[in-house]
Amino acid sequence: MICVSIQNKEYQEILRILETVEMAEIRLDRCALEDEEIEQLFSDSDVPLIATCRLNEEPQAPQLLELAIRSGAKYVDLEMEAPAAVGRRIREACREWGTMLIRSYHNFENTPSLPVLQSLVDRARQFGSDLVKIATTATSEADNAVIAHLYREADSGTLVAFCMGEKGRASRLEALRQGAPFTYACLSEEEATAPGQWTAESMRKALYGDFHFVKASSLPMPSSKSFAQRAIIAAALAEGTSHLGGYSDCGDNESALQLARVLGAKVQVNGSQLIIEGINAREGALHLPEMHTGESGFLTRLTIPLLAALSAEPVRVTGEKTLLTRPLTDAHDIMAAYGVRLYPENSASRKTDCCLPLKVAGPLNPGRADVSGKGGSQLLSGLLAALPLTGGKSVLYVHEPRSLPYLFITVDVLKKFGIRIGSEMEGDDAFLETQDWSLCTGVNFRIKGNQHYQAADFSIEADWSGAAPFLVAGAVFGDVEVTGLDTRSLQADISVMDILMEAGASMSQLDGPDGPIHVKRAPLSPFRADLNNCPDLFPVVAVLAAFCPGESHLLGVERLRHKETDRAAAIEAMLSKMGVPVRVEEDEMVVEGMGLSRRLATGHLLKGGRFASHSDHRMVMALKLAALGADSPVEIDDVACVSKSFPAFNEMFDSLLSF
Repeated sequence: MICVSIQNKEYQEILRILETVEMAEIRLDRCALEDEEIEQLFSDSDVPLIATCRLNEEPQAPQLLELAIRSGAKYVDLEMEAPAAVGRRIREACREWGTMLIRSYHNFENTPSLPVLQSLVDRARQFGSDLVKIATTATSEADNAVIAHLYREADSGTLVAFCMGEKGRASRLEALRQGAPFTYACLSEEEATAPGQWTAESMRKALYGDFHFVKASSLPMPSSKSFAQRAIIAAALAEGTSHLGGYSDCGDNESALQLARVLGAKVQVNGSQLIIEGINAREGALHLPEMHTGESGFLTRLTIPLLAALSAEPVRVTGEKTLLTRPLTDAHDIMAAYGVRLYPENSASRKTDCCLPLKVAGPLNPGRADVSGKGGSQLLSGLLAALPLTGGKSVLYVHEPRSLPYLFITVDVLKKFGIRIGSEMEGDDAFLETQDWSLCTGVNFRIKGNQHYQAADFSIEADWSGAAPFLVAGAVFGDVEVTGLDTRSLQADISVMDILMEAGASMSQLDGPDGPIHVKRAPLSPFRADLNNCPDLFPVVAVLAAFCPGESHLLGVERLRHKETDRAAAIEAMLSKMGVPVRVEEDEMVVEGMGLSRRLATGHLLKGGRFASHSDHRMVMALKLAALGADSPVEIDDVACVSKSFPAFNEMFDSLLSF
């Protein structure tokens, strides 16, 4: 990225400049700013900002840097010559407030020897710096070579080293080729902060050429099908008429509406509102010879326990397309724990991993079961929905839970319809301290029998999984704002926010927890993400990793094996074909990424070509995202399958390049 150095400017001038740049360094010792203006500047700006203040020019430098840190500066730059006490003070403030620390060395006379410079870099690391800046003066081409050699020992994205002076001019662009997360430029030649500094405009032309960045605002996200499908089925089971706002159609949601109609509910779709008159469901009251669940794996697993509880005789469950080959892992044993038998029609279908079509033979008996959650949450959500209809108390203990947030989405939706389920989560001291769901070792659900669904009126949440490609697009390729999301959501895919923040993206939200979310380009870093609870994010997060310099580690590979395709193999094949080093080590995918600026500077954009979607809507989203950083068009064999979850996705995503 190009960081523009700003000096000798007043507050309003700086605000106007920030509207035109992608990153900026604010010289607090040379800009006439009041404390309140510093606070507002660093707290309000979506542009990644570096606060710097030379100690020899401003006696209040430590206080000004601390104020910038507390106000939200992304980086603070402190000279290596700073007294040790000041260094400790600034380092501690950075750790407390989450600001990245740059320790910098400037030499305006010459370029010291490589051993001397390397010792300075090592010293800065010992000082606890996140990033080291080395700026020396080139007196010959050999000095540029010395600076370039520093990058050989540094991890990508952790060093910004270049030469000042006219003989060092080329090294400023070369820094990006070597792996610097950004380089410095000036607004104009008259405002250069050091000899040989490029203007921002000349640097943009040299680095970006005709590359297209994305920009979009107020992109409305569709309703979450995780919430919509649960709410539709619950409304169909309820006594009375439910009104569900915020609805948007997709293939899986339409399958849920059709299933509700087959159950006997009366369904009206009035724009974005659903009006559903329920059947006042009672145990054993239905007579349904067959139920079709479309291509929705969740709907199938939700339906099996419900049919066992509601139907007086065995019910044949059918599906279509990829669903017919996707195993219902552990369904036979889990359902047998409550007295339900499953009879797959395919004789080759194993009891532990049976497939559709199959017959479900109830009744569903109340009781206690201890089941593994390693196979996912969907069938367990079905049990949570069905067991309240039985005639007695039940306990469902889930050990080794995966996709745990989805179980609590189920509990939350059922609560809106009058169903009460108690729960208690278990874990070690780390879990008790952090309440991090990935550390949970077990959940105990307590379910009263003889409960009845009651009609409800509420709005369905917008979808975080559908928003993820747009949020990542903003973080890597430009500037994107999405609307309709709730940051208080229980959706597992809200984890994309944490992942983007760990990777270093610039994010902001105005107007409360359901206000617009704005994501903007910033220097990115490799990250580690446990995606066991949010496997739908995996393809898009893998593309994000491809643009983060260094190795990113993504956990949860085994959860991907039985999605619409073997999603783990599909992601690995996609990245490899695009030229991104990737490997799978048991349950972990390791992606070796490179920042966008370095890819542009070195000509190493992702490789385009023709790719298979494997009829997987999440792979289409990942491929469309990757195409933004490809050197040639990315052709996808089947983009229509995205209608399964987000029919308007292709049109909306293509609009990112239309500004």
